[in-house]
Amino acid sequence: MNVLKEIYEYRELLKTNIKKDIRGRYKGSFLGILWSFINPLLQVLVYAIVFPFLMRGAQGDNYVIYLIAGLIPWTFFTTVINGGTTSIKANAGIIKKVYFPREILLVSQVVSGLINFLISCIIIIVFCLIFGVGISYHIIIVPIIAIIQSILSLGIILILGAVNVYVQDMEYIIGFVLNMGFYATPIIYQLDLLSGAGILYTLVSINPLTVLVSAYRDVFMYHVWPDPLPLFFVLLLGLAVMLIGYGIFRKLEKGFAEEL
Repeated sequence: MNVLKEIYEYRELLKTNIKKDIRGRYKGSFLGILWSFINPLLQVLVYAIVFPFLMRGAQGDNYVIYLIAGLIPWTFFTTVINGGTTSIKANAGIIKKVYFPREILLVSQVVSGLINFLISCIIIIVFCLIFGVGISYHIIIVPIIAIIQSILSLGIILILGAVNVYVQDMEYIIGFVLNMGFYATPIIYQLDLLSGAGILYTLVSINPLTVLVSAYRDVFMYHVWPDPLPLFFVLLLGLAVMLIGYGIFRKLEKGFAEEL
C-alpha cells in the first residue's frame, strides 16, 4: 500500500511522464501521433495481401477484421514491453539526481500504452463498419480486457525493467522473445489450424495473449461476450506476476544508481 500512496503523492510527475511518453513517441515526426493509426494500418495491409497467398483457403471469412483485431492488441503489448524494458536505463540521469518512486516510470509506460490502444480501437471499429461486420454493445467490455492486459504487462516490465539495468543484453533477448511470441499467438492465423499439432496447439491455447486477443475478437468481430473463465485466469496470472515483479523490482532497485 505504501507504493500506491507514494505514486499518488507524485501523481503530477506521473501525469507528466504519461504525456511525455505519448507525445515523445513520435516527436519530430511530421505526422506525429497519426503514426499510432498508420503503423497498424500498414501492418494489416502487408499481412492482408501476403498471408492469404501463403495460407490459401485457410484464412477464413473477414480476414482483415480478424487480422486487425489481433494486431492492434499485440502492438499495445509489444509497445509497453519494449518501452518498459528500457525505461529505467533511459531515465538514468534523473534517477541519479532526484528521488521519486521509480515505479512511476513503468506505470506511465503502461498507462500511455493503454491510452494509445484505446484510441487505436477506433481503427478496428471503422474497419468493422467498412467491411459490414458492424459493432455491438459488447464493446463496452473492451476497457476491462485492456486493463487485464495492462496488469499483466506491468508485472512483466517490473521484472524486465529492473533486470535490464544489470543485464545489458536483455533488450535484445526481449526483442527475440517478442518475435517468437508473435507467431505463438494466433494473430495472422486461426488457432484451429494447429488443432492436430498436439503440444504446440496446447501451448498456443494457454498463451495469455491468445486469451486476450480472442476476447477482443469476440467483442469486435463476433459480437459475443468473451468466455469469463480464461480471462479470470489471465487476471490472476497478471496479479501474481505483478506481485512477484514488484518484489524483484524493489530488491534490484537498491543498486540502480550504481549500475546506471
